Amino acid sequence: MALARLAFPLFVVLAAAGFAAATRSPSAFVQNAIYSNRITIFSKTYCPYSIRAKRLFRDLKEDPYVVELDLREDGRDIQSVLLDLVGRHTVPQVFVNGQHVGGSDDTVNALANGQLKKLLGKSQSQ
Repeated sequence: MALARLAFPLFVVLAAAGFAAATRSPSAFVQNAIYSNRITIFSKTYCPYSIRAKRLFRDLKEDPYVVELDLREDGRDIQSVLLDLVGRHTVPQVFVNGQHVGGSDDTVNALANGQLKKLLGKSQSQ
């Protein structure tokens, strides 16, 4: 009986530890970042294209969630997940409301053709 009382709490602790490890995986991090934020940009601090994408959203008075891959120990792993997810290994990679917009040029083009404002839920006049 004493063994049974110890086994259940141990199972709960091990299950919780497994869940915590899964949520720390690069894949889980990427999915959480994309779907828990209105705008997510996977970026590198020194990349001029990333800087341009971040500036575009700042000019739109938007506050994206930015993941600076060069400042993270798992940055390369996250980039590998992005390659699997969107077929690109480059930065920036921009997501709006869970939808992949693309890189810097794609984001600028989406702004120019109205697609970005549609994804953001704004009219052209806003």
